[in-house]
Amino acid sequence: MRWLSEQVGDLGGYFGSSWGWFKWVLLAIMIAGIIILIYRLIEPYLGWKRTAPGADAAEEWRPDQQASIALLKEADRLAAEGRFDEATHLLLQRSVSQIAAARPDWVEPSSTARELSTLSGLPETARRAFSVIAERVERSIFALRSLNQGDWEEARHAYAEFALERIAGRQLDRGAV
Repeated sequence: MRWLSEQVGDLGGYFGSSWGWFKWVLLAIMIAGIIILIYRLIEPYLGWKRTAPGADAAEEWRPDQQASIALLKEADRLAAEGRFDEATHLLLQRSVSQIAAARPDWVEPSSTARELSTLSGLPETARRAFSVIAERVERSIFALRSLNQGDWEEARHAYAEFALERIAGRQLDRGAV
């Protein structure tokens, strides 16, 4: 124990003698962290669009047609039971999963729907869909206001327009799915 006491004592002595400059380093790191946190919080509201790696690809990303139809059917079932909050949240979760599966370099573990809606590699309809769906999910979760059928229909329409815009080279009839 005496050896450990001598080692820790020496460490304390070094730390104590260097505290004058060490406190400024800690303060600088803390200020940098606060600035980064504030930037990450307000970035979606600034209107700046993040450029995703590979965003300049000529093809526009769309989720798989069959998976999108299955997702809409499952969400419609929840909505038919009056569970509009769950149905809208399901649309958001699955569509984020679809993007993560197709383009893992676009989605970080900390990515939010608002951040995803600013990715320039996504089609404009996808950005609009994410904005509409995310707004309703945020209202449901954070404002503790239950969604109604109108909210659900707007979110569903936005997703369907984004995911099923082109079927066999023709425009989707909005009432078809």
